[in-house]
Amino acid sequence: MTRWRGLRSDDRPSSLPAESTIVKIKAIRSFPVRIGDRNQLLVKVETDAGLHGWGESGLATRERAVMGVIEHYEKFLIGQDVFAIGALWQEMYRSQYFEGGRVLTAAISAIDIALYDIKGKALGVPVYELLGGRHRHHVPTFASLKGSTLDMVLERGRAVRDAGWTCIRLLVDVGAPGARFEPWEAVARYAEWLPRLRQELGIGVCLGIDLHHRLTVAETAALCQRMPAGTLDFVEEPIRDEDPASYAALRRLTSVPFAVGEEFSSKWQFIPYIEQRLTEYARVDVCNVGGFTEAMKVAGWCEAHYIDLMPHNPLGPICIAASVHLAAAVPNFAWLECRETPGEEYRRYDSGIFRSRPQLEGTLYPVPNTPGLGIDIDEEALAQAGEFQFVEMPHLKRDDGSHTNW
Repeated sequence: MTRWRGLRSDDRPSSLPAESTIVKIKAIRSFPVRIGDRNQLLVKVETDAGLHGWGESGLATRERAVMGVIEHYEKFLIGQDVFAIGALWQEMYRSQYFEGGRVLTAAISAIDIALYDIKGKALGVPVYELLGGRHRHHVPTFASLKGSTLDMVLERGRAVRDAGWTCIRLLVDVGAPGARFEPWEAVARYAEWLPRLRQELGIGVCLGIDLHHRLTVAETAALCQRMPAGTLDFVEEPIRDEDPASYAALRRLTSVPFAVGEEFSSKWQFIPYIEQRLTEYARVDVCNVGGFTEAMKVAGWCEAHYIDLMPHNPLGPICIAASVHLAAAVPNFAWLECRETPGEEYRRYDSGIFRSRPQLEGTLYPVPNTPGLGIDIDEEALAQAGEFQFVEMPHLKRDDGSHTNW
C-alpha cells in the first residue's frame, strides 16, 4: 500500500522517496529550554523519511516528569507508522495499568501535536485540514490584565480596550512568590473593582475574572452576589475541579457563566461539566488534554451541548499554533487566550528560535495556509537557548500559616 497514492507524483513531498510505503518514527527528542521569561518543553518527532514535527507539553513547572514519560513512550513508538495517529494515541494511553493523569497526557499531547505537524507537512496541507477543514479565516482572542491597585487595573483595561480587544479577563494578582493570599480580602477587593472596571470598559466588552481556583464555593458565591447583575460575563476556574458536585452547588448560588477545564487531562474529566451543564465555556488545553486527537473529541461533545471552546493558551508559539489550528477546525468557538496584549510584559519569543510562528494582527491570529503547524525552528538557536531552570509557582500561604491554592 502506498501512503501517497492520493497524490500525483509531482505533488509528493520532495523529501520522501517516490515509492515510500510507511513512514516510520525514528526518534523523539525533548528540549527543556528557557525562552524569555519561562521554561518551555518542546518535543520533536523525527522520521526515517527526513520529515519531522514539533509539539509542546503544557505541564508547566513539571517538565522533567513529562520528559520521563516521553522517554518511556519512545521505546515502543520507534519504528511505528507516523500516520497512525489515532492508534498511537490509544497505545500510549492504554499501555500502562495506571490510566491517564496530567503527566501522561501532557506527554501524549506533545507527541500527538508533532505527529499532526508531520502529517500536514507530508500531505502539504495545514493541520486544520486534517481535522475537517477551517470554519473561520481568523481566530479572535481575549486579553488579560492585572494590577495591584484599582487605578492600575482601570488604566490597563482602557489600554487593552483601546487596542481593540472586546473580551477582557481580569487576573487575580497575588504579587511576588511567597506572597500571602487571604480569600475574603480578595472577595472584598474584586467585588469593589469589577463594577468600576465594567463602568470604565462599557457594556460592549465581555468581562471575566480568572480566580485560578483560589476560592471556595461560599467565597465565590459571595463575590458574585456582591456585584450588580451584569457586571461579569464569566468567572473562570473559581474553585478546584476535583468535585463536580461543588460546581453544581456553586451554580445554584450564582447565574454568572463559568469557564472551566484548563486543568482537565481527558474527555472523561470533561464529562460531568458538559453533561451536567456546569460550564458555559470549555477551557480545553491542547497541550495537556491529549493533543488534537482528544481535543477534537471534547469539542464535538461541547458542540452537542451548545458550549463554546475558550482554549487555555499560556505557553509558547507551538501551543499558540496548535490552538489556532484547533480553533479554526471547530464550529463552537469563542476566544483564544492571548498573552501578547498591552500590559503583559512577556518576552518569550524574541530569541530568534522561532523563524516562523503565529503573529498577532491586532486582536486576531490569522489562520495560516502553510503545511503542518506552520512553525519553523532554528535548531542552532535552540541549542543556544537559556538553560532549563527548576521553577516553582508561588506557594501561597494564608495569615495563619496554612497553604492555599496557587
